Amino acid sequence: MVGDAITDGTTKDTETCCTPLEDVDSDAMATDLRVLTAMGNDTRYELLRRISNADDGVCVCDLEAAVGVSQSAVSQALSRLYTAGLVTRRKEGSWRYYEPTETTTALLDTLDDLRGSHE
Repeated sequence: MVGDAITDGTTKDTETCCTPLEDVDSDAMATDLRVLTAMGNDTRYELLRRISNADDGVCVCDLEAAVGVSQSAVSQALSRLYTAGLVTRRKEGSWRYYEPTETTTALLDTLDDLRGSHE
């Protein structure tokens, strides 16, 4: 017999059951996890959404007032988003302005689409 007996009387094909899985690209996985981890915090995610909704970059001082956390917490969150490649920053005088990257726009659009398909 080609398959093994299963308790309900059916058989399973053991020849196709244990096919080796393809390797996972560990560098790509590390990059993906860095991005997902950066987005996986309430404050960072809210900052990302607020930055994405702005027309021409958002100043740190505006973000601090909007999310209600300390300037230090906002700066730390923005640094993590920047390191993950989710925001760009530019300096004008003594202020820094943050804008979303194309990656961020694509990710947030995808999340919006997914949420829309479940409503």
